Amino acid sequence: MTSSDSAVVAHKVSHTYGRAPALDQVSFEIPGGTFFGLLGPNGSGKTTLFRLLASLLPVQSGTLTVGGHSVATNPAEVRRLLGVTFQSPAVDPRLTVTENLKCHGQIYGLGGAGLKQRTNMLLDRFELSDRSRALVGSLSGGLRRRVELAKGLLHSPRVLLLDEPSTGLDPAARRQFWDLIRSQRQEEGTTVVVTTHLMEEAEQCERLVLLDSGRVVCEGPPAELQASLDGQRLSVRCHNTESTQAGIEQLLQAKARVTGDSLQFRVPDAAGALKQVMDELGADVISAAVSQPSLEDVFLERTGRGLQQEEEA
Repeated sequence: MTSSDSAVVAHKVSHTYGRAPALDQVSFEIPGGTFFGLLGPNGSGKTTLFRLLASLLPVQSGTLTVGGHSVATNPAEVRRLLGVTFQSPAVDPRLTVTENLKCHGQIYGLGGAGLKQRTNMLLDRFELSDRSRALVGSLSGGLRRRVELAKGLLHSPRVLLLDEPSTGLDPAARRQFWDLIRSQRQEEGTTVVVTTHLMEEAEQCERLVLLDSGRVVCEGPPAELQASLDGQRLSVRCHNTESTQAGIEQLLQAKARVTGDSLQFRVPDAAGALKQVMDELGADVISAAVSQPSLEDVFLERTGRGLQQEEEA
């Protein structure tokens, strides 16, 4: 793949706020039509990178291009190629669904029959036709997210940027939202770039960049990143986690990671390890589960810590 085939190219991008570094030599390429994720804890630099891509911050160091156009020197063309859905609502609650879309379309120079046709098509695709005359402020969080998505796609952008898109959505609304994203990619070949700290969102992506403290930790398809780790995961919940942790660690010769009230172990043979635990401490075990390494495990292996939330940069 050459840079000319890529929807987005970042090359040695660095950014600071005063003396505080937010990004440090970040490089990656996103092929056109890819569902791409930027995964990391809050404070990893995801939001800074999102703002740079959206041309909301100046490029201080390195190069960043969208559709072959420099974000630094040609931001107007970059904005025409981008659809952006922010974490915080960016629709007017006092206007109807159709009025919001019409206003946004006019900003991009759309009008007349073309704007009406595109609006009706997106309302139908995102199952909003029956709510077209409803005030956005009266809609549920899931429906407002659909309006945001339709608004961002109204001008047929080449790249859609989504910042923590499922924030505030219940599980059902979250699944519906991702179904709509997949439908959009299939229909129009839109490149989708999503920032997230949630593994379930990251696992939707075809390719990921894992960020930590402003640096790229690793990059690749989620399944390949997970397969890069040896062993399996054993999760154990006990009646008294503190008193049993040391005993299980000694039994398995493995260090536990405490997640809530669960002990997480990475071991070569999780089924065999589970049998050992049950034979020795069965009466103390509430529940146990065996699974393959997760993206959380990948991040922990590469950084020494989990995807916990911190102050965002």
